Amino acid sequence: MSDTHTTEKLSPVEGFKAQSNYLLDPIPADLVDGTDHFGKASIQLLKHHGTYQQDNRDERGGPDGKVFSMMLRTGIPGGKLTSAQLLAEIDLGDEVGNGTVRITTRQALQLHGVLKKDLKHTIRRINDVQMTTIAACGDVNRNVMCSPCPYHGDPVYDTMQQLADDLAAKLRPQTPAYYQLWLTDEATGEKQLAGGEVEPIYGPTYLPRKFKIGVGLPGDNSADIYSQDLGFLAIAENNQVVGYNVLVGGGFGTTPSAAKTFPAIGQPMCFVTPEQAIDVAVAVVKVQRDFGNRADRKVARMKYLIANWGLERFKQKVEEYYGDALPAPRSAPITEHNDGMGWHAQGDGKFFYGLNIENGRIKDEGDYRLKTALREILGSMAPPLRLTPHQGIIFCDLAEGDRDRIAEVLARHGVPTTEETSTVRRWSMACPALPTCGLAITESERALPGMMDELEKVLAELGLSDETFTTRMTGCPNGCARPYNSDVGLVGKTKGKYTVFLGGRREGDRLNFVYKDLVPEEEVVATLRPVLAYFRDQRDEGESFGDFCHRKGAEDLQATCDA
Repeated sequence: MSDTHTTEKLSPVEGFKAQSNYLLDPIPADLVDGTDHFGKASIQLLKHHGTYQQDNRDERGGPDGKVFSMMLRTGIPGGKLTSAQLLAEIDLGDEVGNGTVRITTRQALQLHGVLKKDLKHTIRRINDVQMTTIAACGDVNRNVMCSPCPYHGDPVYDTMQQLADDLAAKLRPQTPAYYQLWLTDEATGEKQLAGGEVEPIYGPTYLPRKFKIGVGLPGDNSADIYSQDLGFLAIAENNQVVGYNVLVGGGFGTTPSAAKTFPAIGQPMCFVTPEQAIDVAVAVVKVQRDFGNRADRKVARMKYLIANWGLERFKQKVEEYYGDALPAPRSAPITEHNDGMGWHAQGDGKFFYGLNIENGRIKDEGDYRLKTALREILGSMAPPLRLTPHQGIIFCDLAEGDRDRIAEVLARHGVPTTEETSTVRRWSMACPALPTCGLAITESERALPGMMDELEKVLAELGLSDETFTTRMTGCPNGCARPYNSDVGLVGKTKGKYTVFLGGRREGDRLNFVYKDLVPEEEVVATLRPVLAYFRDQRDEGESFGDFCHRKGAEDLQATCDA
């Protein structure tokens, strides 16, 4: 394996991976050391097994110092799962977690508050229902996203989901460490499953940094493929996928204090046939494996390799690894983002219903009892499910008569239907941030609902309640809720203050720009109000809020709205 960074000092994480015997050591010793936390090496390696060590920052400074627990993520390609599988996660949230489950912005599931002593039991239980946590985090391909709407009358969606499943399977780590650690029989020590002995794609040190893949359509970019390291844009003719435009180099994590870091959207690199897609994906991953920066994790994502090399040189190297020339991408502009919310015909005589879930948090809190409502719907009706990239749930294969039944269950448990949810709230999302994320600078999930309350009033006053635009908030600049291509991005900059970004768009194929920096939480909506009023008064016919801001630009917006 060649590597352009062999002369540079490797980052400590590279050392941990190299010495781990394929992600194993020193986790076994740390698991039985009698403490409530893991050491530095294990913390990094455990990410590849699907778990992060966290501490509750609301409880820091108490008599015990930090209160440690684990966040456990289940990878679910395209968000496709069964009612029984989601019920199992909800049960685990009650039994070993903090009583909630969270749908992520990548169509996966997260349990929070799992204690170290319960980790093996929890991972095994997740595998018992034919799901896995391996590669949900870490320096590998993460959960593969895909446009989730189950249009069964349209084979294009089934083809895309199959590609997502195939990519996830092909790029899943092969190390036996996962099975040895979590899936051995506790009584006999025998392995329930056997992994491979080597990593044919990743090698012993895996990738320089995390790697993300999405599959979408020009008419449905809900998987946000421009934000991914590797995106597959399906090109369809006569309801059949004839190939994919391959996009490379998206990624949103950035460090404001380091000018060398930046958000980026993917660039179209080539067109591939369906038969070529998997092998080209492997070639891209191997190029990043061999040439990505292993010395500085701040610039280790593939977007920096492409920025340094240029797209043409990167493509040539991918062609070398693939073994053949790859044609130019086809013209296929993004035209829509379908969030799948509300009632829709599936195309096979049945229906699906998309339920908006604010920031993806499945919980019972006061009169709002979503968790209990889901237990009733999933337990009695058992519909197949899809989790969406905007953190909602789609119930599939429903009959016409199920409309009233679902509405009644939701109403009885104080859960607003999608139809009862405002447009601005439906198109908003936030990362978890405080109190559990160690990277969070300020609030996100706990702050956005209150901002939505304020924003709903402002939009009503301006006559813009039906306006569709994305608002995405993160508690730090790492961008987990994809704020850098949304119409409105709110990014935590310092405690209680945010950078306000404008000018992206719901279709996801354009970066936004900084409009105001260091805006106090309580002034965010007041900062947006004059921009929204300007938009109402000066928009072109049919123009979206993001397109208006993009057309006007930061200087014009600032000059007009400050005045």
